[in-house]
Amino acid sequence: MDIVCLDLEGVLVPEIWINVAKKTGIAELRLTTRDISDYDKLMKGRIEILKAHGLTLSDIQDVIATIEPLEGALDFLNGLRSMAQVLILSDTFTEFAQPLMKQLLWPTLWCNDLVISSEGMIEDYRMRLHDGKYHAVKALKSLNFRTFAAGDSYNDLAMIEEADAGCLFRPPQGIVASHPHLKSTTTYEEFSLVIEEFLHR
Repeated sequence: MDIVCLDLEGVLVPEIWINVAKKTGIAELRLTTRDISDYDKLMKGRIEILKAHGLTLSDIQDVIATIEPLEGALDFLNGLRSMAQVLILSDTFTEFAQPLMKQLLWPTLWCNDLVISSEGMIEDYRMRLHDGKYHAVKALKSLNFRTFAAGDSYNDLAMIEEADAGCLFRPPQGIVASHPHLKSTTTYEEFSLVIEEFLHR
């Protein structure tokens, strides 16, 4: 059986933190895993910025409530789910993802959790395990799934390399340059064709 593993932000929905940066005017929050490969460093920096500006989980959720899937993402996902099992592997958090999953008609999502103080501040985060996307693909392969993985950021590279096949979707030029052996796609039509080619092997 085939299973397709997709990143969430930048692939199906806009980057949450970029939208938070736009809404709050805090430029430092624009940084994502497309810019910084060390996720722990990135998240700890975000939490410190939120604390410094007094922003709560509720403030972030208010921004997320205004985000819609990328144009064409739902049609792409629906078409893909008619051909194979689809699993969303993301480094986002349950507390952020619910409104986005509702708009995508509730695909299966594996992600992480936030630690919230009694005042509603984001204190910390709990990863299911380090490099969870890679380990998820590796575990699926051990269960005899044939795996395809796709994403757009540094934290997607390990799962793409581990999968039986994979590609990048609208990645930054730095990743394209440093990983020229990975196929790169820019439209959902092109993306679908690459996945279909794998499924029909």
